[in-house]
Amino acid sequence: MARLARWCLRRRLTVIALWLAAFTAAALASLLAGSAYSNDYEVPGTESGRAQTLLTQAFPELAGDSGTVVWHDPDASAASADVRERMAPALEKLAHLPEVASVASPYTASGSVADSAQISADGHTAYATLVFDEPAGDLDRAAVEKVVATAKAAAGDGLQVELGGAAVGTTEAPALHYSEAIGVAAAAVVLFLAFGSLAAMALPIATALISVGTAYFGISLLGHAMTVADFAPMLGMLIGLGVGIDYALFIVSRHRRGLREGLPVAEAAERAVATSGRAVVFAGVTVCIALLGMLILRLDFLNGVAVAASLTVVLTVAASVTLLPALLGVIGPRALSRRERARLALHGPRPEAPGGPAARWAAFVERHPKVLGAAAVALMAVLALPVFSLHLGTSDQGNNPAASTTRQAYDLLADGFGPGTNGPLTLVAELDGADDVSAFQKLLETLRATDDVASVSPVLRQGGTGVITVVPKSAPQSEQTSALVDRLRGEVLPQAAEGTSLRVHVGGITAGYDDFAEVIIGKLPLFVGSVIALGGALLLLAFRSVGIPLKAALMNVLAVASSFGIVVAIFQWGWGSEALGLGGAGPIEPFLPVIMVSVLFGLSMDYQVFLVSRMYEEWLATRDNRRAVRIGLAETSRVINSAAVIMIAVFAAFVLGGDRIIAMFGIALAAAVALDAFVLRTLLVPALMHLLGAANWWLPAWLERRLPRIGIEGPAPLPELPEVPEQGMPRGPEPLPVPESAGVR
Repeated sequence: MARLARWCLRRRLTVIALWLAAFTAAALASLLAGSAYSNDYEVPGTESGRAQTLLTQAFPELAGDSGTVVWHDPDASAASADVRERMAPALEKLAHLPEVASVASPYTASGSVADSAQISADGHTAYATLVFDEPAGDLDRAAVEKVVATAKAAAGDGLQVELGGAAVGTTEAPALHYSEAIGVAAAAVVLFLAFGSLAAMALPIATALISVGTAYFGISLLGHAMTVADFAPMLGMLIGLGVGIDYALFIVSRHRRGLREGLPVAEAAERAVATSGRAVVFAGVTVCIALLGMLILRLDFLNGVAVAASLTVVLTVAASVTLLPALLGVIGPRALSRRERARLALHGPRPEAPGGPAARWAAFVERHPKVLGAAAVALMAVLALPVFSLHLGTSDQGNNPAASTTRQAYDLLADGFGPGTNGPLTLVAELDGADDVSAFQKLLETLRATDDVASVSPVLRQGGTGVITVVPKSAPQSEQTSALVDRLRGEVLPQAAEGTSLRVHVGGITAGYDDFAEVIIGKLPLFVGSVIALGGALLLLAFRSVGIPLKAALMNVLAVASSFGIVVAIFQWGWGSEALGLGGAGPIEPFLPVIMVSVLFGLSMDYQVFLVSRMYEEWLATRDNRRAVRIGLAETSRVINSAAVIMIAVFAAFVLGGDRIIAMFGIALAAAVALDAFVLRTLLVPALMHLLGAANWWLPAWLERRLPRIGIEGPAPLPELPEVPEQGMPRGPEPLPVPESAGVR
């Protein structure tokens, strides 16, 4: 690592130019190639997947996404002449737009009523179905906006016109994202308060922006080679900005410490990369391993997310150990504030005594480990209680903000035609002979008599494929609708097919989401177990202890459970979701647990490494557990807390973007980091380590002989620091509140 840092310092302009060239090349390639994201939840081998395949083969004209135009007049009937004269021409214009394949209108070309089924029972609401010529992800946003504008031009004088569907939903995503800028600005404020130097503040920001920007454009290119969800770039940016700024913070802090100790700029930068840089690489590798653990699930949808997020982390780590030392060489001694440079010139280098609030807190935890540990466990348990009501499913446009056109179209359909209209089930049959056709036709009456079924469409046939559309009485994301899917699959359809070769598959929005969630839930224990086992093995190698990995696994479970409790309360129970502009209450996305476990495991490993490695160093030197825990906490709590504040600011800012899925990640990650840093790592972990004493570092002798040795940080001689007093800080000048990466030496 020292040689790498030395090379980057000597060729600093070349390194900076290479990174800028990589950023520019990725941006240009992304611009020329365009994006190719796909939110394909289909899982091979599931019943809903088979239904979709059969439907697409038999009815290729239905391959494009559909949308809905809904109009409502509280004072007039949709069949009245006034409403028909306004809506019929508008629907005719929509049918002639190049992106629209067809329009199923309740009116005829002459303006009379053709299909009363598309007019509500009270007569005040009606709808038309649009079929676009391409999937929503392939449609041009401007073209869809023209569709929306054309339909809404008919509104006015009491007539409300709203549009719904996946394609229309793309027009509601903000064209400009301010959340990233807000998060970066908040991080800049924290860095300036910590460093007191604009130059030092700018380095972590610049390093993170260049690496994350390169990754962002790279992810858009990745979508051409594999399935990548449309939220993957934003998720990568969210993770990359958080860890990228923090990783650079650790290295810059160590570099500043070297300057204050009187080292030349080049030597201070080399030492920072050789020490804290190693910890950054170790932490980044653990994050990537945790993310790539999603590949175990063998789901294309999650594979793309895992690779995209890992790419971002890899580039942030690479920039931290190459671009950052080059930039440190450019700014020279200005990494220190003017006051620090003046003090260094006047008084020379002075060792920094660990004191202040961090030392007082470490001594306080040492005196009251049982009470504080119990309080921490109680807090985490209370926050985790909502997890027991967790309902995995996929939110739909009924969860969009109340003012959005998609949400209003959803509500108008639900009020006028029943909530199930927004998510009908599609029964697709494989018909082989007259007996199958007859049995499938008879199924209509059986379905109409089935509980929780609102309506059933006539049979639609094409060759050996038959289709029946079933409208449930409940909303698509309702557990009642999921129960109907299970009842159809387990009871109704097998009974209807007795004595024939008829095979009927249940598809549609709810069925597809339920199948996706079921596959994930079935594989979740294997995934979580693999991630925890791998993390435990890494910590076992690093700290030569059985207790440290076990405590880390427990802390990870507590952090995930508590943060999920907060997510359930906000998004599923709806506590404040509307006030935050995140729409109404709804289920939690089924892939959220998998991605959250991966990300939180990696971030928690960062804090565990920075905290425990300093304790481990002191334990090896003194064999005094109380002293090791006290000094380790005093010297690392500042870097952990500063890093946590930056991550929380970045993650929480993404809530402002208005995207429900990204907001879920933002709130979950911000809550988890806050709990991990301020409750677990600086309270519960040291309390438990005080209670366990020397047992923290126990390792069977036979295992000790067989384990390979790895070093998180390279040897770097540092000046001796005075011991942290048990009763607080020593008398003397207050040290600067600069977060140090010296928590890992």
